[in-house]
Amino acid sequence: MKIQQEIKRKIIQIAAFGYSNPYLGNIVGGQIYKGKWKQFCNPGMNCYSCPAAALSCPIGAMQAVSGSVNFNVSFYVVGFILALGIICGRAICGFLCPFGLIQELLYKIPSPKKKLWKGFTYVKYILLAVFVLLLPVVSTNMLGMGAPAFCEYICPVGTLEGGIPLLSMHPELRETIGALFSVKAGILVITLVGCVIVCRFFCKVMCPLGAVYGILNKISIYHMEIDQTRCVSCGQCHAVCPMDVHPVENPDSAECIRCGRCVACCPEQALILRCRSKMKCDHKKEGETI
Repeated sequence: MKIQQEIKRKIIQIAAFGYSNPYLGNIVGGQIYKGKWKQFCNPGMNCYSCPAAALSCPIGAMQAVSGSVNFNVSFYVVGFILALGIICGRAICGFLCPFGLIQELLYKIPSPKKKLWKGFTYVKYILLAVFVLLLPVVSTNMLGMGAPAFCEYICPVGTLEGGIPLLSMHPELRETIGALFSVKAGILVITLVGCVIVCRFFCKVMCPLGAVYGILNKISIYHMEIDQTRCVSCGQCHAVCPMDVHPVENPDSAECIRCGRCVACCPEQALILRCRSKMKCDHKKEGETI
C-alpha cells in the first residue's frame, strides 16, 4: 500500500510538472513564453523566466505588484495563495510544486543523508517577511518602484530554471554577468547540495511560498486526523516522514506536506488525511475532540 500510494503521488507530481512547463522547445531557443497563461499563477514554485513555464510564480507576482509605484497589493495573487492554503495547506508542496519534484529526485542521488536542525526551518519565515513583503515596498528606485528582492537576490529556483537556461542560449547575456549572479549561483549550489543530503532542503529552509502554506496548515480544509485509540506509539510515522514531522504529536505541523507516507505506513490505520466536514467543524467549535 505504501509503494502504491507513493507511485500515485509521483504520477500527480510529474503531471503537475508537465502542466507547469509545457513549452520545452523554448529552452533550445532561449525564449520565454509570454502568452495569456502568464497572467495566472502556478500553485508551487516555478520561475516566470523559465523558458518552458506557462504560468507565473506567485511569489514573483506578489513582489512585482507590491513593489509597483502605487504599492498596490494584488488581491488576485494574495487571494489565490490564501485560497489554496486554506483549502489544501502544504499539500500543494507535496503534490503540485514543480521544484518539490526536483528536490525529491535530487535526494535519490546516493550520498550521506542528514537530518536538519529544526531551527533552520524558521529561516523561510524571515525570507518571507523581509525579502517578499518588506523590501519590495520600502526599498525603491528613483521612479518609486521596488525590486522583487527574493527573486533578484536569493531565489535558487529562478537561477536554475530561468537564469542558467537563458544564459546558455544567449551569449550577449553572459557578457553582463556580475557579482550578483555569482552570489546567486553560490546560493544555488548550496541549495542543490543541501537537497541531495537533506530531503526537501529548500522546502524546509528557504521557500517563502511553503511558509505561507505552512501557516495555513492548521486551518486548511484538507488536514490530518489522529485516532488516539488506535495509535500504539510505534514511531513508524515519524521515521518515514520526509519533513521530520511527528504526525501523532503535531498532525497540523507547518512542515507537513500531506504526502501521505505516514498514513500508508501506519500499521493500525490511526492516521487519516481527509477534508473537514461541516459536522466536524461544528464539533470542534463546541470543544469536542475529533
